[in-house]
Amino acid sequence: MARLHAAERDFAQQPMSARELAERNRAHGTVREGVVAGVIGATAVALYFLVVDALAGRLLYTPSVLGGAITDILWPAESPSPLQNVLLFTIIHYLAFAALGVAATAMVHGSARQPPMLAGLMMLFVAFEVAFYGFTYLLSLWTPLQEISWYHAGIANLIAAFLMGRYLLRRHPEIPERLDQVLQGK
Repeated sequence: MARLHAAERDFAQQPMSARELAERNRAHGTVREGVVAGVIGATAVALYFLVVDALAGRLLYTPSVLGGAITDILWPAESPSPLQNVLLFTIIHYLAFAALGVAATAMVHGSARQPPMLAGLMMLFVAFEVAFYGFTYLLSLWTPLQEISWYHAGIANLIAAFLMGRYLLRRHPEIPERLDQVLQGK
């Protein structure tokens, strides 16, 4: 097993120095770790909707409709095939989740120096989820996306968040104790 860094051994007694933080980030690689977390989340959502669409007898319907909506916004005069819509959406979907994964990982790494960042990450997650559900619900009322259930999008999003969080917790087992200390004001 890899040697433990100072923060993993005794993070509660003192924040990491800049040198220790840089060493840890090199060892974990914020971008690499974030992209992996993002790919986990994006794949979870894609698999969820693959199953939902297959059970409804409409294989790849969701990414096709979402890709079509993106095409309508970016290139209104174009009318790509459903497969092109699926590919467009898949690329954007994975890029968005990779960016989200990198941002979350950067906050986790930054919390080694500034533990309150974990509480901020928690609040950001809750705010993002509420905004996401509201936005998805509104889209389902007024756009061609109305056939995609907002609650399916919410379930898929929660599964992705759980799996991404699980991955980051495995990479950073000190997070729960650090978050508990921050929330208790220690």
